[in-house]
Amino acid sequence: MLIRLCYASTRNELANDLIEDLNAILNTARDFNGKNKIFGVLYYANNHFFQCLEGERSIVQSLFHSIKNDARHNSIIEFEIMNIDKISFKNWSMKYVQKCSKVDLFFNQLGYDSFTPAALNNAHLNSLLNELLKEKQTRVRKKVGLNQRGISSFL
Repeated sequence: MLIRLCYASTRNELANDLIEDLNAILNTARDFNGKNKIFGVLYYANNHFFQCLEGERSIVQSLFHSIKNDARHNSIIEFEIMNIDKISFKNWSMKYVQKCSKVDLFFNQLGYDSFTPAALNNAHLNSLLNELLKEKQTRVRKKVGLNQRGISSFL
């Protein structure tokens, strides 16, 4: 049976560098998910993760158990598991969407200043997932400092 499992969490600030964490999460997810026919999306903004996983019930639930034990996540909120007939994120073993204004606007309409996944309820999930489906997949890139851009500091 196919399910959709969504959760939100707060990033453990004591963890590694954010870019390293995102790259590690995405690389591991894409490898595992590709082998196990799991699909989904990861969104990160304002020190919070939101992730949707779609696939066979036993595999998705086992994966989520591992995620709950991952030190990079705190205060995990699991939303209602939904039985689904088809995979929405079938083009992505794990789509990554970076902070975007459309998601902020979505939360503004709910009465929040910015991305606040703890404010979501099951009724909001489909609308948020539709917004994430429309967004382009983003590549995680290392931040480049002024020294790497050929700009010299005068100080």
